[in-house]
Amino acid sequence: MRLFLLLSLLVTFSWVGCRTNETPEAQVNDLEITTQLKSKLAAADVGLSTMTNISVNFTNGVVTLAGSVDSADAKAKAEALARAIPKEVRVVNNLQIVSKVFKSKKVADTCCGQSS
Repeated sequence: MRLFLLLSLLVTFSWVGCRTNETPEAQVNDLEITTQLKSKLAAADVGLSTMTNISVNFTNGVVTLAGSVDSADAKAKAEALARAIPKEVRVVNNLQIVSKVFKSKKVADTCCGQSS
């Protein structure tokens, strides 16, 4: 878990340096909030396997969730956690629901040389 947080911070810090529409203080606050939400997602029932498929961005009070989850319940839980973040103004939930069966079939098709 600590390794995941450390990697998240390193990736985010390298990305933060490129943002010029916010003050450095606001960028650090956004980074802290993003990291907190990622930690909450990993610790919640959303699950670690789903967490690796979720991208979180927090800028100027807008939380954007992107990626894929296994169920509508996981999507709703991720959005609820995002709405509970302090300073949240709006949540943009771009999470896509991809069933486990579809993922398994896609992996099987890819590994066995079959096409969908």
